[in-house]
Amino acid sequence: MENDRQDIAMKKANRRERATALDNSDSDIGLCGWLLVLLSMLLTLVTLPVSIWMCIKIVKEYERAIIFRLGRILKGGAKGPGLFFILPCTDSLINVDMRTITFDIPPQEVLTKDSVTVNVDGVVYYRVQNATLAVANITNADAATRLLAQTTLRNVLGTKNLAEILSDREEIAHSMQSTLDDATDDWGIKVERVEIKDVKLPIQLQRAMAAEAEASREARAKVIAAEGEMNASRALKEASLVIAESPSALQLRYLQTLNTIAAEKNSTIIFPVPMDMMQAFMKH
Repeated sequence: MENDRQDIAMKKANRRERATALDNSDSDIGLCGWLLVLLSMLLTLVTLPVSIWMCIKIVKEYERAIIFRLGRILKGGAKGPGLFFILPCTDSLINVDMRTITFDIPPQEVLTKDSVTVNVDGVVYYRVQNATLAVANITNADAATRLLAQTTLRNVLGTKNLAEILSDREEIAHSMQSTLDDATDDWGIKVERVEIKDVKLPIQLQRAMAAEAEASREARAKVIAAEGEMNASRALKEASLVIAESPSALQLRYLQTLNTIAAEKNSTIIFPVPMDMMQAFMKH
């Protein structure tokens, strides 16, 4: 753990050094470079006030501008928001959007650890944290982040079995976010959130899982019914023992049964027979 923390700290220090070097990269443009800059300034002054419209640039609140002077990033790094001036002949400008960007990860066909094929898609939220790195270190940060998200989704899910994918979505999303954030840090990208949207199973697997769940429910229902029968038999046994101790209790039970039948207003006629008479026949 201690070694991992040291490695992370060293990586962050190296990234800060590279960003600082990029921010101060216009200090050595050379003698010819300064001559061209002076000529550009002179041309701008000569062509005033027409050239003023080419020199004024406005950067919105959610944007940052990276200015290249003779191919090198202007000292100070990203500019904005607000109004500033550039030299039309030697300077070029790239605007970088700093707002949070959202994109969907297309459904990826993944083979899980237990050899089950599933289709999984997700959504990623990210923003540009360092506009200088996003312009100088990679050609297209947005496209690279999208491709990396697809690859990371397949790699992370390939180490999980189906049960973990269905139950541990938050853990998988957190693992993807950490991996993407570390990989895109050199590009000046900050991955804020990753979410797993849907896990689609093959039709045959869905049917098999449904049959397994139904069989499990039926098995539990049979177990519950058997437990109920066992409890009922125990209760009947206890009741029979109580009635055997008091013969008059059986007669009262007969009368209660007759009362119940008579309350239903039917035509059933019941003749109660004393148990003593039945016992006499049973002896023979």
